[in-house]
Amino acid sequence: MGKKGKKEKGRGAEKTAAKMERKVSKRSRKEEEDLEALIAHFQTLDATRTQIVETPCPPPSPRSTGGPSGRSGHRMVAWKKQLILFGGFHESTRDYIYYNDVYAFNLDTFSWSRLSPSGAGPTPRSGCQMSVTPQGGIVIYGGYSKQRVKKDVDRGTQHSDMYLLQPEDGKEGSWKWTRINPAGAKPTPRSGFSVAVTPNHQTLLFGGVCDEEEEESLEGDFLNDLHFYDATRNRWFTGQLKGPKSEKRKRRRGKKAEPEGPDKQEHGGTSAQEPLEVVREVVTEDGTVITIKQMFATPGPAGKPQSNEEDSPDEVGGPVVEPSPRSNAMLAVKHGRLYLYGGMFEAGDRQITLSDLYCLDLQKMQEWTALVEMDPGTQEWLEESDSEEDSNEGEGTEDEDSGESDKEAGGECGVCAHQGQQETHGPAAPEPRALHQTSTSGVTSLPKP
Repeated sequence: MGKKGKKEKGRGAEKTAAKMERKVSKRSRKEEEDLEALIAHFQTLDATRTQIVETPCPPPSPRSTGGPSGRSGHRMVAWKKQLILFGGFHESTRDYIYYNDVYAFNLDTFSWSRLSPSGAGPTPRSGCQMSVTPQGGIVIYGGYSKQRVKKDVDRGTQHSDMYLLQPEDGKEGSWKWTRINPAGAKPTPRSGFSVAVTPNHQTLLFGGVCDEEEEESLEGDFLNDLHFYDATRNRWFTGQLKGPKSEKRKRRRGKKAEPEGPDKQEHGGTSAQEPLEVVREVVTEDGTVITIKQMFATPGPAGKPQSNEEDSPDEVGGPVVEPSPRSNAMLAVKHGRLYLYGGMFEAGDRQITLSDLYCLDLQKMQEWTALVEMDPGTQEWLEESDSEEDSNEGEGTEDEDSGESDKEAGGECGVCAHQGQQETHGPAAPEPRALHQTSTSGVTSLPKP
């Protein structure tokens, strides 16, 4: 009897374990079914909320084929009922290519066609001047290109040649290249200049930068000069400003005073007026101390005395105002007035964008007017600052030299703009750069070191 009870007791434990296993299995299957049911429920809800509506529409318009490849730095002008496109470049992570091809886009048929002008045309380039002449030709001037001289070493070229693209006589759709050599005061080689067309159909060129490239360095001289190209006379002219009206009134009065005798003029001598110096400091958001120093030459006829009667407040002219040297500014001409906005210049390793706006009356050509002055505190630094590790290492040295730098900032901080030199001072930020504005001719200039 005892042995029989032990056997039944062992079978009972097996039955209990099997029963529990069946329960666990049944529960897991139920949970899976519930999960699948829940997923199906949400899919049903999504299907009811998402509705696909098919609306019939006409076929797309014909797409143009045979157009130019993707590029930037190209130039385009409107010529009759066509858009003429020239040059440009395309750069990838491995290589780059510059173009000198010409394409025409017909504004009636919305189609591209590649032109094959006869004659020797310009070499591949980007960023050139492209404008339409009154005679119906298209002028190409300057531009920039680079080519690889050896592995990982490129050499840039700033072009200063000029070509004329014009349709051939009696041949529809046929064009030809002609190299031209204008007379007059030609602009110096540069890139990044700005172009506009004046009301008398002259091409206007402003500013830019002249780069001097070496294998491991790049030095640039930023410009703010003004040039005009007259296609009718095939001649360059330098944009000379006449100065404010107040200066003219003083000259006229000086002529009226001549009958008093030459001895009086000799007694006055050739006393030169000292230039006006304005210095201010601005601290940007990142702590960089920007020192701006402006040197203005007081306008007045050289070699002529100025009597006390001529120095009335109404007649004394203020400092000559001009845009600072820059590249890639934007120009627009409206009602005979030239408007110039923005651009950029370099200070050391930083590229600084500008937000000032100037205006010049092209008929009077007297002086620039600053409509919106530049605020150095809101300038944008395009280049990333140095790493925190470098800044921490340099803070100690800058703190030690800050006293001497502050003493020298007042007298030795100014640097002539044409030299393109620059000094730094101040411990507020890693490698702070002082941006100097100096000019002996009254031109506000922000030079690149």
